[in-house]
Amino acid sequence: MKLRMITGSMVCAVVFALTLAFNPAWLHNSKFQNTDVGILTKADAAGGKVKSPTGTAPDRYVYYPGTEKLGPDEMRVTAAGTGMPAARHGQAATCFLVELGNGDKFLFDIGTGSMANLASYMIPYDYLDKIFISHLHTDHFGDLPGLWAGGWTAGRTGPLRVWGPSGKTPELGTKAAIVGFFKHYAWDWESRNAVLNPIPGRIEVTEFDYRGKNEIVYQENGVTVRSQPAIHIADGPVSFTLEWNGFKFVFGGDNVPNKWFRDYAKDADLVIHECFPTPEILVQYYGQAPTVALRVGTKIHTSPPAFGKIMSTIKPRHAVAYHFFNEEGTRYLMYDAVRQTYDGPLSMATDNMVWNIRRDEIIERMAVITDDAWSVPSVEPPPARTTPPVNMYSKEIMDGFWDITDSEAQLLKEHAEKYGIDLKNFK
Repeated sequence: MKLRMITGSMVCAVVFALTLAFNPAWLHNSKFQNTDVGILTKADAAGGKVKSPTGTAPDRYVYYPGTEKLGPDEMRVTAAGTGMPAARHGQAATCFLVELGNGDKFLFDIGTGSMANLASYMIPYDYLDKIFISHLHTDHFGDLPGLWAGGWTAGRTGPLRVWGPSGKTPELGTKAAIVGFFKHYAWDWESRNAVLNPIPGRIEVTEFDYRGKNEIVYQENGVTVRSQPAIHIADGPVSFTLEWNGFKFVFGGDNVPNKWFRDYAKDADLVIHECFPTPEILVQYYGQAPTVALRVGTKIHTSPPAFGKIMSTIKPRHAVAYHFFNEEGTRYLMYDAVRQTYDGPLSMATDNMVWNIRRDEIIERMAVITDDAWSVPSVEPPPARTTPPVNMYSKEIMDGFWDITDSEAQLLKEHAEKYGIDLKNFK
């Protein structure tokens, strides 16, 4: 078995073809369906009939973030990370963005590398302030520093809010992890505190008991998030369900088959559960010893046939398999293994895959993103510092300054005049 490489120019065509191949229910549930033949017509292939040479394609089969209003009775889920601990350019580690028609947005995990995808959706950082962490592996919360510092420096006006499980002992819980976070990033935190508004640099932590069975951990604005114990390598991991307006979203985190997920993930619209590479893939491509691969792939993570069994039992409207590198050398083996035990609606997830969940349909598309995203202004203006900056330089370092402010005179003058800044107070 050899890897087959895909060039950048082939990506859109391959993704769409795989959507059709892996998700036949997509055609039957989407508004792009041709009911006579069950495939897209030529006119609809561009996203609906174009009625004017200066018109637009009214119904796109791709999603351009920030261009579509979310309906008041609709949920949108975007995969910002779907891969493995060894995150790579094509796939970041675990992160799913849930957007609701009431305006709320939630992040479930924020694994290594996912921050770049989140930034590409160009959502104001004020709206990306609620993070639910399933467990404390780096591939599930390793990009918290990026969202923390990135949002702080790019316009977020309030603190981050983090929910996460306790541990078997206090030092293994989420609260201790965030305390350690600020110790680890002490220089970063203190130096930015000296010149920026300190409020967006805070993290508010809500730690809950990982042993809680379907316990409410969040309830605001008509949204309820519950947690259930997950079984993954040690005590501590959890799964989440989010309920709003009659919709139910389930995020399994890392999890082997267990009775809590079986019982509490039923009657869901969208269920996201790990579907880990087969032991053979872990040996061939991921550098694991055969005995380690067998244990990791079946006793610590959920194998593809086990994923299928879970889904055939809980019967979601739509199942999403993630936590594998989705590429030519793996996706077909993974898909076939899932289909041994499950024949329902299915997505084999990759980064920037999007699901719009409505009463009568679930539409899967790929997001078209930019590699050069800037932060987007929020409703609130960016926070200015309310007290004078703190000089954190020692005399020895201060003595090393080279004064060339004359070269910046015009820049300083223009900026100060535009924004009403008194340069006498600017040092």
